[in-house]
Amino acid sequence: MGKAKVAIIGSGNIGTDLMIKVMRTSQHLEMGAMVGIDPASDGLARAAKFGFATTSDGVEGLIGLPGFEDIEIVFDATSAKAHVANAAALEPYGKRLIDLTPAAIGPYVIPAVNIDEHIDAPNVNMVTCGGQATIPIVAAVARVVPVAYGEIVASISSKSAGPGTRANIDEFTETTSGAIVQVGGAKRGKAIIILNPAEPPLIMRDTVYALVEGGSRTLADLTAEITESVEKMVGDVAAYVPGYRLKQKVQVQEIPDDQPVETLLASADETRPTHQVSVFLEVEGAAHYLPAYAGNLDIMTSAALQMADRIASSKEAAR
Repeated sequence: MGKAKVAIIGSGNIGTDLMIKVMRTSQHLEMGAMVGIDPASDGLARAAKFGFATTSDGVEGLIGLPGFEDIEIVFDATSAKAHVANAAALEPYGKRLIDLTPAAIGPYVIPAVNIDEHIDAPNVNMVTCGGQATIPIVAAVARVVPVAYGEIVASISSKSAGPGTRANIDEFTETTSGAIVQVGGAKRGKAIIILNPAEPPLIMRDTVYALVEGGSRTLADLTAEITESVEKMVGDVAAYVPGYRLKQKVQVQEIPDDQPVETLLASADETRPTHQVSVFLEVEGAAHYLPAYAGNLDIMTSAALQMADRIASSKEAAR
């Protein structure tokens, strides 16, 4: 059977990296078109050089391209605001949309956690780079104990944050916080992103901070169970993001009685958590387009590619 043709809207850093991944690593996809709004963008120039159809007229240009009817999956690597308009324009044509912006029109997908739950959804949202890196860990902890509060901090190099990322800062916090609850399983979530201007550029670092109810387990048993679940999840993510890894051992400690954690809980009626879990991660990029420090870009495009490959393979199986 032939591969599913894809189009990428957004010829910036994320879209260009995704194009290269489709070419080099995808089992079930092939490039059909690259779409942008800047005729001089490097992404459009590279796509044209590879022989792919291109347009600098945005989503309307994509719809007007010869061969548009053969496109099965459309990746949107623009901005949250732009995706709302792009999704509306494409809706009549029955294309499957994979949203790499924080617009969150469709259900959240974190491949290591719920890749098969929304396989038939017309529009799936890949949350954010910070969400892709940290929500699997929240889910891993939630498999062991109830998570009353999950907080993530994503620190990325300023150089790896393009105009789209910067335009989406507010949506980043809102979308990631929501996915910490809906996909990660925490009762309340909070997300923080830091754009680090250090030179030389620093690799992506992520911290997951969770307040949990340990029940009657001893600290040693609780630490062992959470560590086992987290390490398994790290392996699951690393299967499609090879540069994803733990930076140090999982830390679990008892919460002192005088530590004021009640303000972090979803409501005043929540049971007071007993333990704090801290997980420190590092994400090194595959350097397909940007340097290896841009792990935030790599984990986002890798997750989107994983989802598109699963959609395409499920279509092949159904034929």
